[in-house]
Amino acid sequence: MDLLGSILNSMEKPPSITDKQKSMMKRQRDEMLVKQKAEKEKLRKFREQTEKKVNAFLQNDTETRLKFPPMDQVYRGIIHDVAEVAGMTAQSFGIEGVDRYIMLFKKEHPPSDDELTTLRNGQEWNEETAKELAEKRKQELKEEKEDALRKPEKFVPNSNYKEKYQHLIGLDAALEAARKTETNKQYGFVPSENKKDHRSIEQTLADIQSKKRMKLSQQCSSENSPAVPKL
Repeated sequence: MDLLGSILNSMEKPPSITDKQKSMMKRQRDEMLVKQKAEKEKLRKFREQTEKKVNAFLQNDTETRLKFPPMDQVYRGIIHDVAEVAGMTAQSFGIEGVDRYIMLFKKEHPPSDDELTTLRNGQEWNEETAKELAEKRKQELKEEKEDALRKPEKFVPNSNYKEKYQHLIGLDAALEAARKTETNKQYGFVPSENKKDHRSIEQTLADIQSKKRMKLSQQCSSENSPAVPKL
């Protein structure tokens, strides 16, 4: 017998599955399939109910919002899908796993930014809340316009730095230092006429060629001149 055969023979064989174990495994598999089928049927019925509720909401001209109770994510996904098919906007509010719910909005009555912000903050949206936010925004815009129109006041220093250092360096030295630190308004001012190049194009090109020839001649003369021996 070869080495491989002896090793295989020395190994323990895997335990065989008894008929009782096979029956148990089959029963567990059948129970899982039954649960999956029941869950699938439950989701199908929920979708049918949601479609009926959404269709009734679309036909009701007096309602502009449709709020669903809090539910798990899988059911909220079905509502989102139904709303998309119906051409409506679906928004989720609340905390996941606590009170997360969905509200549908008709296409011709979309939610405002204030409404979405209020609902996301866990507050109820009504006409009174809308009026309060509108007045608040109106007041903020008024204040912004007033700030933009208000002229900046002239800056007045808290102390006169000339008098502050007078006792250290003397009055004359303080006045001289103040004069030197003042901004020179004429510094860097160059008339626009001095910045213009009044030369013609031909004259400018001629000056450039002249500079090139001068530079080339200087290089040639430096190369032809004998080298000065170092001492």
